[in-house]
Amino acid sequence: MEDGLQVLKRHIDTRSVAALIERTARWVDPETFKLLPVWYPEFARRSALYNANWSVRRQNTNRLSGDTNDKIEGNTQANKALCEAMSITLKERPHWTCCHIWGVDDPTFVKTNSVVQDHRFFSCIANMVLLPTPLKAFTDVMPEVKAMLRRCSGDLFGWSCDHPDLLPQADDAFDSADYPESWKHASSGFVLGIVPINDKIRGKARNRKVAIKRDLENAGEFYPREKVRDALLYWNIAL
Repeated sequence: MEDGLQVLKRHIDTRSVAALIERTARWVDPETFKLLPVWYPEFARRSALYNANWSVRRQNTNRLSGDTNDKIEGNTQANKALCEAMSITLKERPHWTCCHIWGVDDPTFVKTNSVVQDHRFFSCIANMVLLPTPLKAFTDVMPEVKAMLRRCSGDLFGWSCDHPDLLPQADDAFDSADYPESWKHASSGFVLGIVPINDKIRGKARNRKVAIKRDLENAGEFYPREKVRDALLYWNIAL
């Protein structure tokens, strides 16, 4: 059977897909990113999960078989970071999905995504955009769309992911004629869909810093202090 993406492209071109994402995407304010670039440096995708004070491993038990498995982080804390940086709750964003912008490109979903398994980048709010759930598929499988999002985010936030497993982005990764109009002005701090910073967001950022500092000092033995400190150093975050 023919590649489904090729079938789709005969009915909707890349420019139309990019324009749809431009009009519907939600971004954090660049000022919010400057205030706190990474919100949950203690977490990364597939990292082990523990109880509230990081002293006991969390587990799931199958009710039928009785088998017990360790719990691991999926995308929960990245979702939470994006919500807090936009001052919304999960219940207030039905049918929206948190999409990471930088990751290891693999349309077969076989390779390990070491970028989001890195504590520096998993809950980085410049590495995420909120999209209507049906549009997430475009960002997963269309390399041109991924490249456009990375260009826009890089211009908007003044930062591009430097994880060593990322391939360099080619100059011709997408046709410039397809690039959304408002994204051309991202370096001036404006694109469609920015959620403006406010006092509530500032308060959430302050609370997060307080919580990180408290956990570094008092959390249990499994708190990943070295990785948290590395992330804080990378982002030059003072607590």
